[in-house]
Order: sequence, then C-alpha cells, then structure tokens
Amino acid sequence: MADIIQLLPESVANQIAAGEVVQRPASVVKELLENAIDAQGKKIKLIIKDAGKTLIQVIDNGIGMSESDALLSFERHATSKINSSADLFKIKTKGFRGEALASIAAVAKIEMKTRLSKKDIGTQIIIEASKIKKNEEVATNQGTSIAVKNLFFNVPARRNFLKSDKIELRHIMDEFIRVALAHPEIELQMHHNNNCIYQLTPTSYRKRIVDVFGKSFNEKLVPIAEETDVLKISGHIGKPESARKTRGEQFFFVNNRFIKHNYLHFAVTNAFEGLIASERHPSYFINLQIDPSKIDINIHPTKTEIKFEDEKVIYAILQASIKKALGQFNVTPSIDFSINSNLIPLKTKNILAKEPTIEVDPNFNPFATKSQFSSKKKYDLEKSNEKNWVKIFDNPNNNSIKEQQPCLKTESKTSFQLHNKYILSHIKSGFMIIHQHRAHRHILLNKLLQSNTISSQQLAFPITVNYNNTNYEIVKELIPLLNKSGFEVKEFGKGTIIIHATPSFVIESEVASIFDELLEQKKLNKENLNLSGQEKSLNILAKSISIKKGKKLSAIEMNHLIDELFACEIPHTTLNGKKIITTLTLDELDKRFN
Repeated sequence: MADIIQLLPESVANQIAAGEVVQRPASVVKELLENAIDAQGKKIKLIIKDAGKTLIQVIDNGIGMSESDALLSFERHATSKINSSADLFKIKTKGFRGEALASIAAVAKIEMKTRLSKKDIGTQIIIEASKIKKNEEVATNQGTSIAVKNLFFNVPARRNFLKSDKIELRHIMDEFIRVALAHPEIELQMHHNNNCIYQLTPTSYRKRIVDVFGKSFNEKLVPIAEETDVLKISGHIGKPESARKTRGEQFFFVNNRFIKHNYLHFAVTNAFEGLIASERHPSYFINLQIDPSKIDINIHPTKTEIKFEDEKVIYAILQASIKKALGQFNVTPSIDFSINSNLIPLKTKNILAKEPTIEVDPNFNPFATKSQFSSKKKYDLEKSNEKNWVKIFDNPNNNSIKEQQPCLKTESKTSFQLHNKYILSHIKSGFMIIHQHRAHRHILLNKLLQSNTISSQQLAFPITVNYNNTNYEIVKELIPLLNKSGFEVKEFGKGTIIIHATPSFVIESEVASIFDELLEQKKLNKENLNLSGQEKSLNILAKSISIKKGKKLSAIEMNHLIDELFACEIPHTTLNGKKIITTLTLDELDKRFN
C-alpha cells in the first residue's frame, strides 16, 4: 500500500493557521491595534473601507522596525516576546509584530511601511498570499503603517461566509472599543469610508468610558479600587438603578488585555444581589492587574479567554471589592462643594436652638368628606385607558373576526387572565388559552408587514437618548421602522436621538427598556426565521414593543386582543412555529376528574 501521509504545502499550512486567528475583518483589526500598542505607539489611527473587506489600515507613531525585523515579522513562529517555553507563562505584551502577521499575509495583500526613529529612510514591503512582491527603501514617517487589502481574496469560500457590512463593522467597532478602554492614555482614531467614527484623546479611565459610551454614563459610574497581595483591582461599575433588562456594557481587562470570563462575571452579578432585579444586568469596566506567571492567556488563539492559578481567591476578592464600592455609594452622600455657603447653617456660641412649632387644624375630620378621587373618577380613568387600548387594535382592513376553526368560536366576551401571562376564554367545546405576549407580538408583526400604521401618543416632554457610536448606527437603521410602528424618532446630533411619540400602549417609563431590548435583539439577531432582512427587523421590533408577561390586562383589553388575533390570517402560531393558542375540551377536563 502506498504511503498516504505527506507534508502540507507551506501556502496551505499558512491558510490553515490563518483560519485560527483571522476569522473576520475584526480579527485583523484586533491584531494590528495590539501590535501598534506594543510598538509604543501613542497616536494610532484605524482606517476601514467596506467594513474591512477592501481595506484595514493601522498607522502608529511607535518605535518602528528595521528592515530585517520587518521581513521576519511575516515569518511563521516569528516573535519578539518569547525565547523559551517558560516565557509563555509570563507574557506582558500583546503581540509586537510577528505571529498574527504571517497568518494575515496568507489570506490578504499587505503593504507595510516602517521606519526607526534614528533612521532617515524606512522600509516598504508588499506581500500577496505570503509571497514577497516588493522590498525597498522608502521615505516614510517614524513608526509603522500596515495596510491589509482584499481580505480572503484567495479564499473565496471564507469571504462568502462574511456577514453584511453593517454586522462586520459592528464587530470591528467592538474590537476598537475594547482596545480604547484598555488604554485611555493613548490617542485613538477610527475612520470608516472617509467618515470619522471615533476620535479619542488621552484622558482618565472614567473620561474614556464617557467619551466612548456617551455623557449619560458619567452619572451612572461608581469607582472601584482594591489592592491586595494577589491582585490589584481598578475601574468602575454601574449604579444599581442603571442596570438594564438586556446585557449592558460589560468589560474585564487583565493586565490591560480584554478577556471573557464567565466565572468572574458571576462574581460581579452576585455582588449586586438584592440591589437589582434578577432579570437585570449591571454594567462594569474592571481592570485586574496580576502577576503574569499566575495566569495562562494562551488557551485560545485569540487570547480572549484566560485561566487563573487560583480563581476562587480572585472571585472572593472581586466580589468583596464590588460590595464595598456599592456600600460606599449607598451610604456616603455626594457632596457638592459649589453650593452657596450661605445656605449652610453654622454653629454659633451662646445661641440656644429654638423649639420647632407645629400648626394643626383641630377641626379637621378625615371622615367628614368623601375622598377627592371618587370611584366614579376612577371608573372614568379606567374607561379612558381602555379606549386608548382599543386604538392600538384599530384596523380598517380587518373589521370582522375570521373564524379559523368552529371549535374556537368564543361563546361570550368573558375572559380571564392567568398569572398575568395567559388569557383564558370560554369556547363551545371547553376553553382556549392564549399566550398574551406571543399574541400581541403576532398582531403587531402582521400589521407592520401589511403597512398598517399603529396609533401613537405624543409625549408632553420628548425623551432624549444618547448612544455610543456602535448602538447609534443600529438605531439609525431602525428609525424608519420605529416611525412606522407608532414611535416618532428623530436624529439629533451625533449619537443622540429624540423620541417625540410612542405607541399608545407603551408607558413612557418603559421606553428606555424597550429601546435597550430592541438593540440587544438586533445585535443578537437570534430569531431563526425564513424572512427577508426587513421582515426580521420588523419581527424584532414587534417583540420589543409588544406587551410582556406580567402585564395585567382589563376585560376589554383581553377581548380586543382576542378579536385582533383572530383577525390575523394565521392566528394559532407565530411565524417561527411557536404556539399562540392551545385548547382544553370539556371531555379532556372530565377525564381529569375520573
């Protein structure tokens, strides 16, 4: 039998290695930014075209490289930080050229220009699919510029797996934000298709968070600081009242490197126990400084996962530090030193404090008159709310209920709510049970797909919402759909929107959480539906603004919900096949008593 084991060609081996490190344009951005930081760059500029598919360029003013170092940086297994296996367990840098560059060069066209600070002339290297096409001297600025062009040009299958430009750009912005938060002392810029998205100047850590996520974050942050023999903790956590229904901004950094760590995440969330509801999520921006020999960061090619020598100790210290910070925030009031000193009473010698006097009306009898909020007014208020509810289901194209099955014809308008989640309604053969959230979501989605406008209510005071650039791009994309669904949303400057009106069934206090959920659902895009892009967005929108489980409904509200549900062409299931209605017949009920 002939031998079947053979060595792979170098070009194929490089492409396989690239698959571990270069998964998408954002992977390239991460590696190049970290290289620029390790090269001591204090001004770093990221230039992107077509979400990184056409161009990814990083320019730094760091120490630069010699010609020989520049050439070696594209070789496999080339590195400037490891001399022996022991060095794997005390890594302090992020990359400094090499390692990833060889993988990137295998699947892209690269142009590098670099110059050492003490040299007058630099080096230019052009590589295509790991092959050097040009190596010559060139006049260039101090530092390094690396341009990655036409990513995956020689691996069409990989390129075809890339998502839309909006999704890929979102991943790139995530990587940029992680680097920006880890290094507030560095000036960072990001440009996409000639538009400046971020321009961050060197600043404090708190100010960097505010610069990235918006001015509103400044009031939400609580500082955390603790230093022990094991590790040093610094950063900020979000105030309990700023916790959201969806996952907020949550960042862990170990030795200035972004990581993901579920165990430490639980330490944070457990520290908030009793302060926030179980379904809400706090924001945190936490830096951990620890002896590199006590951690292993090489358990994953992208180095976002990490293993600690003693996780339980770190868990305990982190949790205690957060509880301490939260305790100080809750107990110690903030002092505003700008308050007029004349408003603060001062102690004066030989002046006795006066006994306070309380004026009372001896003729007042709380039982003599009826309460101003009479039962009639309360009834009128409830009827008014019910009329508002009716408005949301007004549909000129569907004036009658479509009977899908004879057995589901309701015998009366009497409906009951079970655990504020299900609606029970009497039918001829027994009763039906309706999932109220799925039903309302299904109704809204049908209306949106049929281009029927949902009634809205004007807000007495418009709501202003600030977003970071990543979320702002998502919201801008959704504004036409929001305005079609009963909202009136307008752009107002960079990163800010103003909400002038909401759907008539949305309570003003719930607007912020609805938008948070809408953003989270849009980011995750979890719904596995056979729908077009717009239909998926409409489905996510319907899910975010529909009534949720736990909302109490009146009899009129329940009856209108049922009527509008059966006005839909397919009332029994959602578009992804989940049940909206189930029935229990009298025969089935009788059998339970046998």
